Amino acid sequence: MADTSDTLLLLHGPNLNLLGEREPHIYGTDTLDDYVAFATASAAEHGLDVEAHQSNFEGELIQHIHAARNRCAAIVINPGAFTHYAWAIHDALAAFDGPIVEVHISNPNAREPWRHTSVVAPVATGSITGFGKQGYDLAVRAVAASLAAR
Repeated sequence: MADTSDTLLLLHGPNLNLLGEREPHIYGTDTLDDYVAFATASAAEHGLDVEAHQSNFEGELIQHIHAARNRCAAIVINPGAFTHYAWAIHDALAAFDGPIVEVHISNPNAREPWRHTSVVAPVATGSITGFGKQGYDLAVRAVAASLAAR
């Protein structure tokens, strides 16, 4: 792996800007800012900084992934609905040389059948689903352990 910082890139896909408002029975009442603050606090415990971005546009997320190459140590991504069909995000992540953790607030496999396939999972180091906000702490811990093992 190229020399990188201690920066973890945290990406959120479409509609996650509506956390706290959209389907609280599935996603809870915490806002995107709450999730970012929670992940940032968890990362700080492991000596990592967080750079967070959310976009409803696939190309913008791809630009952030490209910009992370040789600059960020790891990526934690909740691709939202892009999980199921965004092969361009898959390809961008495949070009990143560091740990990648796919995280989902809900468990896509316990939901509608169209959510059961992830095109991100094949290029992720691992996936964490269904643990709500705690999934972000688990993702950060997995990244920290992976980086420590390098």
